[in-house]
Amino acid sequence: MTSEFGWVLIRQDEGANRYRVGRYATRAEAERVAEALTRPAGAIPATATPAASQVYLIERVVPRAAEA
Repeated sequence: MTSEFGWVLIRQDEGANRYRVGRYATRAEAERVAEALTRPAGAIPATATPAASQVYLIERVVPRAAEA
């Protein structure tokens, strides 16, 4: 049996565009990754988009019913 990755981390930018960052087995794991992505990492170059303009969302993936 394969492990299920039932939580999706999504990045949403200021234009409401959404991009899937990854799938995770637990919500806690997805939250850790989102926190690491929003944590300041030293000096930000002038050309970089500020982290505040991006929002990370965590959503539960509901498996589809098996087709007969």
